[in-house]
Amino acid sequence: MMIAVPADKAVRDRLISGLGALIGIIATGLLVRSLAGAGAHMPLLIAPIGAAAVLLFAVPASPMAQPWAVFGGNIVSAIVGVSAARLGADPMVAAGLAVGGAIAAMALTRSLHPPGGAVALTAVLGGPGIHDMGYSFVLAPVGVGTVLLLAMAWSFHRFSGHSYPHVAKALAEPASSADFSREDLIKAIADYPDVLDVGLADLEELLHAAEHNAVARRWTEKT
Repeated sequence: MMIAVPADKAVRDRLISGLGALIGIIATGLLVRSLAGAGAHMPLLIAPIGAAAVLLFAVPASPMAQPWAVFGGNIVSAIVGVSAARLGADPMVAAGLAVGGAIAAMALTRSLHPPGGAVALTAVLGGPGIHDMGYSFVLAPVGVGTVLLLAMAWSFHRFSGHSYPHVAKALAEPASSADFSREDLIKAIADYPDVLDVGLADLEELLHAAEHNAVARRWTEKT
């Protein structure tokens, strides 16, 4: 099946995500413009900030939406992207080096954040205005915009009903059951061929909740 089916969420949650992104992007843009001043010759917002907003406001529990992933991923990707742009290579070669290098750098710094790849690509293909900025591109608009957007997400989620930064709930019972233990889960994740965009504690909590629901359902069916 080619269409991803997300976990069912109420329409209200989806609308709240859109509202959060709307507020976050407007506030970030206005604050960057205020800090930069009227005569600033730099982009106030770059496209990857919009991509980061999707994660921060729509899936705030994702490991790729946590503060270090967002900030660290964007910063290291910007550094790699600017470095690739300054090599003087063919733009397409530089683009590949930027994105590939950004992924490697994010993996090494445990800050995997998909919009980081777009940050690196922007540094290469963003045009003369961004090229002329050199490594100051890392500070602004990337660094400043990222910090402000994170602040907007933190503030918004105080009222959205979601925790941010996300902290998985502690299990009310030991992390094991008659069917599986945490070690079993860790091994299953290690053996799984793809990277899962969910934290271990969250996955464990969901599996235990599913177990409890199954027990309750079977008990109801017997009575």
